[in-house]
Amino acid sequence: MNSPTPLHDHTSANGTTRRHGAGHVHHDVALDAEKPFTDPVCGMKVAPDPQKEIQHADETYHFCSARCMEKFRATPQAFISPSGPELTATAPEGTIYTCPMHPEIREQEPGSCPICGMALEAVMPSLDEAENPELVDFRRRFWWTLPLTVIVTVLAMAGHRIFPQGLVGQSWIELALSTPVVLYAGWPFFVRGVHSLIHRSPNMWTLIGTGVAAAYGYSLVATFVPGLFPSTFLMHGRIGVYYEAAAVIISLTLLGQILELKARSQTSAAIKSLLGLAPKTARRIKQDGTEEDVPLTHVHIGDSIRVRPGEKVPVDGAVLEGESALDESMLTGEPIPVTKRPGDKLIGATINTSGSLIMRADKVGSQTMLAQIVQMVSNAQRSRAPMQRLADVVAGYFVVVVVGIALLTLLIWGFFGPEPSWVYGFVNAVAVLIIACPCALGLATPMSIMAATGRAATQGVLFRDAAAIEGMRKIDTLIVDKTGTLTEGKPAFDSVVAAPGFTEGEVMQIAASIDQGSEHPLAHAIVAEAHKRGLTLDKPETFESSSGIGVRGTVAGRRIAIGNTALMDTEKVGWDNLADPAEALRAQGASVMYLAVDGRLAGLLAVSDPVKASTPEALATLRKDGLHIVMATGDGVTTAKSVAARLGITEVYGEVKPQDKLLLVEKLQREGRKVAMVGDGINDSPALARADVGIAMGTGTDVAINSAHITLVKGDLRGIARARTLSTETVRNMRQNLAFAFIYNALGIPLAAGLLYPFTGQLLSPMIAALAMSLSSVSVITNALRLRGTSKGVGKDAGAHG
Repeated sequence: MNSPTPLHDHTSANGTTRRHGAGHVHHDVALDAEKPFTDPVCGMKVAPDPQKEIQHADETYHFCSARCMEKFRATPQAFISPSGPELTATAPEGTIYTCPMHPEIREQEPGSCPICGMALEAVMPSLDEAENPELVDFRRRFWWTLPLTVIVTVLAMAGHRIFPQGLVGQSWIELALSTPVVLYAGWPFFVRGVHSLIHRSPNMWTLIGTGVAAAYGYSLVATFVPGLFPSTFLMHGRIGVYYEAAAVIISLTLLGQILELKARSQTSAAIKSLLGLAPKTARRIKQDGTEEDVPLTHVHIGDSIRVRPGEKVPVDGAVLEGESALDESMLTGEPIPVTKRPGDKLIGATINTSGSLIMRADKVGSQTMLAQIVQMVSNAQRSRAPMQRLADVVAGYFVVVVVGIALLTLLIWGFFGPEPSWVYGFVNAVAVLIIACPCALGLATPMSIMAATGRAATQGVLFRDAAAIEGMRKIDTLIVDKTGTLTEGKPAFDSVVAAPGFTEGEVMQIAASIDQGSEHPLAHAIVAEAHKRGLTLDKPETFESSSGIGVRGTVAGRRIAIGNTALMDTEKVGWDNLADPAEALRAQGASVMYLAVDGRLAGLLAVSDPVKASTPEALATLRKDGLHIVMATGDGVTTAKSVAARLGITEVYGEVKPQDKLLLVEKLQREGRKVAMVGDGINDSPALARADVGIAMGTGTDVAINSAHITLVKGDLRGIARARTLSTETVRNMRQNLAFAFIYNALGIPLAAGLLYPFTGQLLSPMIAALAMSLSSVSVITNALRLRGTSKGVGKDAGAHG
């Protein structure tokens, strides 16, 4: 695109006057055809068309279609950028926003959840999304005010030691240091706290806002009007203030929010990975035979599209011309490329590995398989309620009770307490609010999660969130994929059988020699085995690939053919003599290829996807733990049953599609089972997201990993048993933490209210209340850290297996 130029008129050589604009330099029509303009909406190169142009701000903009014109006309500024339209990161039209904790909330614009105050996020994320603006804002507030929090805390806790003679104006200094923290860093919390009251939905923000306001407000009174307080509240020559409590609460809460927002940003990674699979453009063949690259959104049903070697198939359709092997592993999970010929169906986002194809577009936009998988993953992710909702419900009642107790404390002391009764009432009410601060309640779950996830990582188990940790211990049914989960996921040489008159070495050497010219993974496995055995291979003199049934050629002057029974029949080679061993190998899940030399059967070779060495042990352990194992795979039923029989799996589903796996999960859930799904491919991602717990193999695709709640880093199913054990211990620890938090508050609130004053004559000052609050947090953190030293048996197992 040309650099911006002043608006002016220009008379071309043929007398045609055209208008120039910034970034839109127009020439005569002939030159326009050679150097087309850029549609500011989609970025497509277009030729000038009076019916498809808009005058805006003295500039002329050209468009590819009426749809792009309407988008531009509605919001022109969204598409006018010095860097071009491709850098504009606006939300797509019609974007719906929801709350991660309350999926029933559906809003047309971003904002905060009216129930819990959490920032809303797009139901369907886009690849253009920038970093979460709330995360950027909280991070800035945290780092800019953290030094002030540290200084005011040190000054409050150790000021009398640093300055034995006392620091003149210390309260005013603490006020100056803490005010930016409270009013700047804590402002979002106060806003959410007010909203919680407006919406009559008390939550964590109500507690935080109330606690901070109480500590800061009390300190302001003590600083400006210290004479209101009795002499018993003098500490080190001044009335005690609690600016540091307010500042520390805000800084800790900000840190927690930063960690939470970072974790939440990963929940959309699965969908973004799926969206990233689709190519940006397609090479469309026009009616006159010429070809043009167009944005994917401009591909229509019935269009003819060329797919060159190494390119992705843009949309779903069918092959019109050409032949090639397509890698569909990103959608099917199967590692072996599939040969496609005229009439065969193509799936968008799959990769054309070799030959050039011409295809017809049959499904575009939201109708493609990739788009449907994206939608299924999105719906499944939004169907789960996170465990933290319970804490908000409890906190809602807790807030009302605590505020009520504080008001009662103020009134009872004010009317019935000794003089100065209202001062005593105010101080005790503040103590109630401070001791009831939600720090311990807020830390109870996150600290356990942090400790548990850290320990799990050392055992090769990655939990995505707290809900996964809680849910894993309840699982009673485990659905496993075959390829890449129970098996290695890579074709490997299995065995060779020689016919009479040939040796196994001869069969291997001849087959590998001819297969050097093949790009098929099964051929690669045979060649690799030959190299492993140290065999010397001959260079094929001729080579011919035979449309999905095998290959033929000439090696060392002999006519060679290797492939399935159809190829043998074509070559008129009898294969009945080896039918029995071939069937036995197929029953074990292997792919069998016959080898013929000069029209005579020489032997057969088998390539299979071997079962992982750790799989039998892992399944035995899981059955011992009471889990029911179900296999669901896209492989053929015969192969699936043969593998299942070897592993002792009795419930088997073969030739299942992504939606079939999702339906199977939902069916078992309706039967009352708690279902975990284990898989490694994109075809597993909807079921992984919908299951009570989705478990991805770390050796699988990024989309499967991002869709799952748990990832087994090394792809070892034995990690599931470790995850279950750690899940049980972590949930127990979280319950202990919540109990600790409530016990501290339950014991402290009556003391802060002055319940024991008639018996002891002692009151709990806000400083002691703040100390109790800190002790409750310390106890929660200390208890959570115990998780790092538990699960000795599990840890030993983890160490044994690396």
